[in-house]
Amino acid sequence: MATYNTLTPEIIEQLKQAAPGHILTGEEINEDYSHDEMPIYGKHSPDVLLMATSTEEIAAVMKICNDNLIPVTPRGAGTGLAGGCVPVLGGVLIDTTKMKKILGYDFDNFTVTIEPGVLLQELADDCQRQGYLYPPDPGEKLATVGGNVSTNAGGMRAVKYGTTRDYVLSMKVVLPSGEITRFGAAVSKTSSGYSLLNLMIGSEGTLGIITELTLKIIPAPKKVISLVVPFEDLESAISTVPVIKKASLGPQALEFMEREIVLSSERYIGRSVFPQVIEGVTAGAYLLITFDAEDEDTLMDLVEKCSDLVLEQGALDVLVADTPAKIKDAWAARSSFLEAIEAETKLLDECDVVVPVNNIASFLTFSKEYGEECGLIIKSFGHAGDGNLHIYQCSNDLEEAEFKKRVDKYFMKLYDHAVECGGLVSGEHGIGRGKVKYLAESVGATNMALMEGIKKVFDPNMILNPGKVCYTL
Repeated sequence: MATYNTLTPEIIEQLKQAAPGHILTGEEINEDYSHDEMPIYGKHSPDVLLMATSTEEIAAVMKICNDNLIPVTPRGAGTGLAGGCVPVLGGVLIDTTKMKKILGYDFDNFTVTIEPGVLLQELADDCQRQGYLYPPDPGEKLATVGGNVSTNAGGMRAVKYGTTRDYVLSMKVVLPSGEITRFGAAVSKTSSGYSLLNLMIGSEGTLGIITELTLKIIPAPKKVISLVVPFEDLESAISTVPVIKKASLGPQALEFMEREIVLSSERYIGRSVFPQVIEGVTAGAYLLITFDAEDEDTLMDLVEKCSDLVLEQGALDVLVADTPAKIKDAWAARSSFLEAIEAETKLLDECDVVVPVNNIASFLTFSKEYGEECGLIIKSFGHAGDGNLHIYQCSNDLEEAEFKKRVDKYFMKLYDHAVECGGLVSGEHGIGRGKVKYLAESVGATNMALMEGIKKVFDPNMILNPGKVCYTL
């Protein structure tokens, strides 16, 4: 294990000189900086907080920390779900949310350049005003785009447009040494050595700190429509997904959800959006499908073909959300799932396994049955189009130590089963602190050693976000 030093008054004074007015200590640091959105992975306060405003400021602080072997944790909005931004060793935490400028568009080359603290919703809205679309659409719209890149967030539109990785062209990075460099370029393809850009994407702040991003954008589709499709049970809903994909309909989003999570969401937002009973049959699960197109005729042709197909597969009905208000309501219910679970649950944990699409139904059945065996309440939803499943473990009765013990048992078997199905531990939320053990079990010692080796090349002193992804403390 690497050796770390504590912050002395002299080092803190150096940091204050490197970032005048932007260094906080002690009671000046809000408690929120001690955890992310999944506090089950522990709370640890930093000793020093940098409210960063520039690349140069971060570089100066990183050099001081590297020279003095002080651990550093990068953080965006803190919306992660795997403990990735928790400063487990104290030290310095670098908050990038003040770096929130949209620096400019290059419409000839279909790019936008931003600072890492721009919120996803802000970028999406600004692109829309220009007539463009930034396709990645993770559920947490108040996450920073820098955080999205650091976890390679996927989201609802990944089934058609791909994940965040597919839209990152270049980035400016501060390395753990304090050196400033740039990875990638605003070009369509490259065969120019190892892809350092792609190593950074999804590295969860363990290799460097992103301070600028150039992203690909596309012309916004002119027409969008969503379908709410109820089924009697989850198996019927999920078995319809491969049929939709084989029909080459190209949905923009294809989500699944169980009845229980829909009811929780509607209680949370205070209104009913999804039909509960159709001609005397209770809906047990739903698909939420969105299509986009350049004109009304093309869009309605997709809707008609999809409607015929899902009804043939046993759908109870097809409800068309064809106005901005109806589309907003349907997706507001979907987007509030996590908040709804949190509002009704004392203890919870989550995994976002990804499995081949044709294994979704059997995997969800296994996850629920084994959850019951472990004495846990299981709530599930996710991206049916790409096999990324969000499976929550909940309890209102257990003590925290017992809950963690049961969840650990559950995760070990669940992730083993995911690998047996040809899947992986995480589809978009990352490994952070909470899933390191399960990643190691999943990918094996050789791959973990390769990852740690890459970490040591970027960060020989192992000071940047220690204890995350591939490096245990």
